[in-house]
Amino acid sequence: MIYLEVPKSLKPFVNQAHQVAKHLFRPISRKYDRAEHEYPKELDMLAALMDGLKAGSGQRRAGIDALQRDEQRKEGVRNGANMSTCLGLTELCWGDIGLALSIPRQGLGNAAITAVADSEQKERFDGVWAAMAITEPGAGSDSANIRTTARLDGDEWVLNGEKIYVTAGSRADSVVVWATLDRNLGRAAIKSFIVPHGTPGMEVVRLDKKMGIRASDTASITLTDCRIPKANLLGNAEIDTKKGFGGVMQTFDNTRPIVAGMAVGVARAALEHTRKLLAKEGIEVRYRGSLFRKSAAEAELIRMEADWEAGRLLMLKAAWMADNGIPNSMEASMSKAKAARVANRVTLRCVELCGGLGYSEDELLEKWARDSKILDIFEGTQQIQLLIIARRLLGKRSSELR
Repeated sequence: MIYLEVPKSLKPFVNQAHQVAKHLFRPISRKYDRAEHEYPKELDMLAALMDGLKAGSGQRRAGIDALQRDEQRKEGVRNGANMSTCLGLTELCWGDIGLALSIPRQGLGNAAITAVADSEQKERFDGVWAAMAITEPGAGSDSANIRTTARLDGDEWVLNGEKIYVTAGSRADSVVVWATLDRNLGRAAIKSFIVPHGTPGMEVVRLDKKMGIRASDTASITLTDCRIPKANLLGNAEIDTKKGFGGVMQTFDNTRPIVAGMAVGVARAALEHTRKLLAKEGIEVRYRGSLFRKSAAEAELIRMEADWEAGRLLMLKAAWMADNGIPNSMEASMSKAKAARVANRVTLRCVELCGGLGYSEDELLEKWARDSKILDIFEGTQQIQLLIIARRLLGKRSSELR
């Protein structure tokens, strides 16, 4: 049975994350919003602290649980790495999304390693900070349309292609690159490879300027006859037309609830701050009585809080299912689609409710509104999430419902 309160065992971790957001992220949030592409050095100490907390808690990283679903179902109900990561990032993104995305060794590529790599690779790449390179100029929302190639030459893979919108692409130690072994075999031939920075043939060619999450770097990378060891292919090189692509896509079943948690965090920040600003103007939110007897601002805040709660509950359900070995592909997409859309709407509406003050840089509301939009885009756009949900509900394959 799923419980809707923060598990007692995770409360210290959640509180730690909230203190980091409040006392570290919030004070430097505007600084790194203005200084795009400048690395937040304050995060180095935080990364070391988080490594210590993880080692002490015994929690596994989000993603690894997906590989042990059957074993976990025998153990009974549990709250593991997926739940703790979602709750932790909810608090961190209450502080700042861009800074949360910039914490060393917390990249999307790390989730891919734990979800797809074998035991030897997990040990070998332990402690690596890995970015994830999926999107290409001709392959955006449809990851199966990837054109970057990987060719085996003796004991080395040779990679050729171009990747764009790589979060932490210039800062991470390595990049997990999605590439195809054979374009003629479609999805089944797509595999993921770890390419360490400094590998000849891999080059960061551009850092993008963005509307939001400016503390986080977003890079474009080219791969030109880039050679990596044969052992750097995550998992195995066997092409299975039934589940080959499902292996790498499994990463998203663990990370989409995490994005939902990020959205829940920034939306909560906007709601709380808006309530405080309105209170200074004499507008107090009263929860008893009919909405029709309240001011327009009160009623709007209450409606947004209800919408926010729906996103939060979907996030909890998707993370809980992953921790308990229950297939959660549809629920992961539901949580991401709902929470991200709620975050967009809530942050923008809070700016409107606070008028000129919400629009100015005197407050963080306008920044949260800019930052929140990316949550509706990366890890699969809103439209892609709805398509995935429709396929699951109708029992259709991707070839049958596009």
